Amino acid sequence: MELKAALKGQYHAGIAMLRQAIERCPDDLWTAGTHPRNFWRIAYHTAFYTHLYLQTNEDAFVPWTKHRDTITDLWEDSDPPILEPYTNEEMLEYIDEIDANVDNLVDLVDLDSTDPGFNWYKIPKLDHQILNIRHLGIHTGQLEELIFGRNVDLDWVTIR
Repeated sequence: MELKAALKGQYHAGIAMLRQAIERCPDDLWTAGTHPRNFWRIAYHTAFYTHLYLQTNEDAFVPWTKHRDTITDLWEDSDPPILEPYTNEEMLEYIDEIDANVDNLVDLVDLDSTDPGFNWYKIPKLDHQILNIRHLGIHTGQLEELIFGRNVDLDWVTIR
């Protein structure tokens, strides 16, 4: 199997699992959690960085039209403001937009490059893409665990 095809499949599968977590999130869980680690913020953080790091470099990134700069951070020491949450429907719209662009974005990536395209990373581009998929999976798993705690079943997606 070609490497780019494998990356595309894993991005699509990871995004499908994130989408499922958002779809099946009970209403009262959406805003639950200790600020800034509310369910909806973790979901947005996950989608935002997946979208950002799918780009060839930082300059190529065009944020989602509803993006708010202060929402991406999940650490208390950054003191992000408490803001109106995105709705489930808005998040699903964003995730669908990311998913629709995965194949084209992966096709643009030079997997042989030693430059990840983001100056705060010092790893080759292929490593950076794998790191991005891991990040997507880690936070999706975090959301799934919260959902499992509410006795909501989720399905495992291996490839799409």
